[in-house]
Amino acid sequence: MKDKVFYGEGMKVVKELKPELYEILAKLNDEVYSGKVLDYKTLKLVAIAIVASRCDEKATEKQMLSAIKELGITKDEIMDVLGIVLLTSGMPAYVKAMKILNKL
Repeated sequence: MKDKVFYGEGMKVVKELKPELYEILAKLNDEVYSGKVLDYKTLKLVAIAIVASRCDEKATEKQMLSAIKELGITKDEIMDVLGIVLLTSGMPAYVKAMKILNKL
């Protein structure tokens, strides 16, 4: 994770009210994204697919934005991942995610 930036609004509250817990979560995030076999870019694409499949529009947009800004992931790469979302989670999740991607 770049500079311990969480995109969920609730993490600001955790950082303020429970700083020790925040540090533990930041370390967990770093460990998960460290990629023993898969690189960070691949893991970020997996994260996009997961939040898109859940129809979580806010999280999908934030994951896509950070992927594009931090890692230079292209819209074409994201569209490849969204094809998997279509097959595994259906049309509503896919269409919502494509709408978000088109907006970016």
